[in-house]
Amino acid sequence: MLGKTANGLYWMFRYIERAENIARLIETGQRMALTRSSAAEDEWASILDTAGVRDSYTEKHGDAVTKEGAIDWMLRDPDNASSVLSAVSNARLNARMVRTALTHEVWEAMNGCYMEARNILARKVGERDLPEVLNKMRQRTALVRGATHGTMLRNDIYDFARIGTFLERADNTARILDVKYYVLLPSAMAVGSSLDNVQWETILRSVSGRGGYRMVHGNRIRPRDIAQFLMLDKRMPRSLNFCCSKLLDNLDYLASDYGNTPPSHHMARAMTDQFALHDVDAIFELGLHEYIQEVLTSLSKLGRQIEVDYRFYE
Repeated sequence: MLGKTANGLYWMFRYIERAENIARLIETGQRMALTRSSAAEDEWASILDTAGVRDSYTEKHGDAVTKEGAIDWMLRDPDNASSVLSAVSNARLNARMVRTALTHEVWEAMNGCYMEARNILARKVGERDLPEVLNKMRQRTALVRGATHGTMLRNDIYDFARIGTFLERADNTARILDVKYYVLLPSAMAVGSSLDNVQWETILRSVSGRGGYRMVHGNRIRPRDIAQFLMLDKRMPRSLNFCCSKLLDNLDYLASDYGNTPPSHHMARAMTDQFALHDVDAIFELGLHEYIQEVLTSLSKLGRQIEVDYRFYE
């Protein structure tokens, strides 16, 4: 496969996943704000930090962060390359570049997602309409993934699509966890409190993991169990361990198809092996925030290595 085609597939599905996860991050911030005794705008500054868009926001709007400004920046501002609207637009642009590699159903789902996003995000979204808008974007991105799973041949085209999906998903699961534990928790005094538990349950809802968690751990909300579920459980499709395992699987398929095992393969295996060695108590002892930052750094390095190994820009 040409590197340019692999690049288009990889980034199409990274951007689709990013659009959905930015929507989930906004929902996480919105739900958590409702659990706080005060409506401090600093919470939304923290959400911008976690999404990695704080600097670009302040360049345009200054240091003062408002709830409405933060939501609009993350949802639809064209100057934010990681806004939901920008991500969907970039996904469609990449889909056009690799149109012949996609099935008709995937292209139609992608095009429909773009048209829906352009329509519902044409103007600023009010607080009353926000839940419906976020839900629609999750449904539309899920439709693209569903068409991919149901119609695409399992070859290198599919592998690059999946690699983009799971690299982005792991990154965003780590960031959503970071919102809760490092950024939004009011103080150490709140650890183990009813507020703490409500916020952890909000995290589960934001990654559609509430039902799965209860199947595994029952109705009791325990931060340790939730962290274990979202980081180490191989059955949870948004856990860090699951995502890294799928990354390795698809890189393995490429290595088999191409008869070559590049450095990115070894990096992915090292990450997967590291998850197998850790338990959640050791992670908490190290520091959850510090652990998440290590994971984010490793994911970033892996993404850059994949681009080099498969010559995305040649």
